[in-house]
Amino acid sequence: MDYIPSENRYTGEMLYKYCGKSGLMLPKISLGLWHNFGDVDDFDVATDMIKYAFDNGITHFDLANNYGPSPGSAESNFGKILKTNFQGYRDEMIISSKAGHAMWPGPYGDGSSRKNLMASIDQSLRRTGLEYFDIFYSHRYDGVTPVEETMQALIDIVKQGKALYIGLSKYPTDKAKIAYDMLKAAGTPCLIYQDRYSMFTREVEAGPLQLAHDQGCGFIAFSPLAQGLLTNKYLHGIPEGSRAARSTGFLQRDQVTDDKIAAVRKLNEIAEQRNQSLAQMALAWVLKDERVTSVIIGASSVNQLADNLSTLDCISFSSEELEMIERILSTVNIQMPK
Repeated sequence: MDYIPSENRYTGEMLYKYCGKSGLMLPKISLGLWHNFGDVDDFDVATDMIKYAFDNGITHFDLANNYGPSPGSAESNFGKILKTNFQGYRDEMIISSKAGHAMWPGPYGDGSSRKNLMASIDQSLRRTGLEYFDIFYSHRYDGVTPVEETMQALIDIVKQGKALYIGLSKYPTDKAKIAYDMLKAAGTPCLIYQDRYSMFTREVEAGPLQLAHDQGCGFIAFSPLAQGLLTNKYLHGIPEGSRAARSTGFLQRDQVTDDKIAAVRKLNEIAEQRNQSLAQMALAWVLKDERVTSVIIGASSVNQLADNLSTLDCISFSSEELEMIERILSTVNIQMPK
């Protein structure tokens, strides 16, 4: 039987928020395809997660050209899922992609040059089968390309109709300020800024997060669970098969320190008192900041996705709870905002 999206997808518990000073609303929880949607993953499970997300009000799907593995495969698989299951529903979706990290061999497959961005968006549109992206990001400042060159490429991408909005990700504050000013002057202001943000990664609070707010730009957080560290998975150390147990990946064994494990256990006690899982509380903690538009979650199953969506049942904190959380975090060796 063909998949038919739920007629109740906007009447459930999903909450939406305007993105900065724009007229575009995003769901408070967005689905990222960084992991679990590549060639090495189960396509049927990926399909079920996209269907469940859409049925439950997640309208924003976050991609990048290098997501996989293999690079590009998340876009290709997402395109296949769209073509098979979502014909006629494109206008109900916000689909974003990015370019700027290593993607293909040679001197032009990496970085933030005009050459790379123009080639990248054309490749990404072909892989997904889309006519345009709702949001297209410069995935990073590469440290070499003048910001003006990168921004002009993004401006032209919007003017060519290949994207509706511009996004920035992981830019140093001084470079982001140049970018914001140039984009605004060109009549294509930056819609949204994306960066890593969690209880254990808070550097953005005084810099990129505040700057985005001052510029009338939305902010979307990735890795809000610190690559799984802010879940009950690590309450008793590093389990076999976890991300930290692998030799590759963004969460390494030496990052799972004794002070973090101790903090995770104490945070879990607060979560239990709130009738939440630790993951749910960690997501709610990021969303408590009015400057945050949305959080990007990753999921490996429909059950995990459903658990994360239940975060929205309780996203407020008492002052006492916030004070307890801050005391716990003060014991952890993490870089705090200056």
